Amino acid sequence: MSLTLHFHPLASYCWKALIALYENDTPFTPNLVDLGNPAERAALVKLWGIGKFPVLRDEARNETVPESSIIIEYLDRHYRGPTRFIPHDADLALQTRLRDRFYDLYVHLPMQKIMLDRLRPADKKDPHGVEEARAQLLISYAMIEQQMAKGVWAMGEDFSLADCAAAPSLFYGSMVVPFEETQKNLAAYFERLKARPSFARVRTEAEPYFRMVPKES
Repeated sequence: MSLTLHFHPLASYCWKALIALYENDTPFTPNLVDLGNPAERAALVKLWGIGKFPVLRDEARNETVPESSIIIEYLDRHYRGPTRFIPHDADLALQTRLRDRFYDLYVHLPMQKIMLDRLRPADKKDPHGVEEARAQLLISYAMIEQQMAKGVWAMGEDFSLADCAAAPSLFYGSMVVPFEETQKNLAAYFERLKARPSFARVRTEAEPYFRMVPKES
């Protein structure tokens, strides 16, 4: 099999790449990486010097592709399926990439800030940074609420790169700053995402690892 995805089933950015692979039933070999294992970490660093996942390795094309957004664009270009993640229209493609960055930078990153702070020792916590992250999430939620007043998916009627980014960010975001009771359009969009077979499969496969998700102290 040409494609190998180096990933962890709990990692939110890995979910993003997995959703794209499952969306089009793209054949690939999954390689679960335990960063706590020195040998496995070293193997990942050899592939991608930054040492973060996901990383896609394509033996057929002798390409190593890091970063979730780039992996999805790569799949859309070289392993195209029924779901197109980047629209053909150049202006719509630009807006799709912008929406992808919005979810990564203004939902995903503040969510991670709050989650990771839960793992810090009591004397190393960053309450100010956590409050800033919560405030950013509330702003982002309000913007998504307006965006989702019309349309089924992030960019309208078609599932795209932006939805692959939205699904994991909103899943974990709802754990740190819930939105279901206050943002009805956003909540309805999240329900559609959860019902999407590709995302449902990712969540099912991650369930054995949910006990590792840091809880609020």
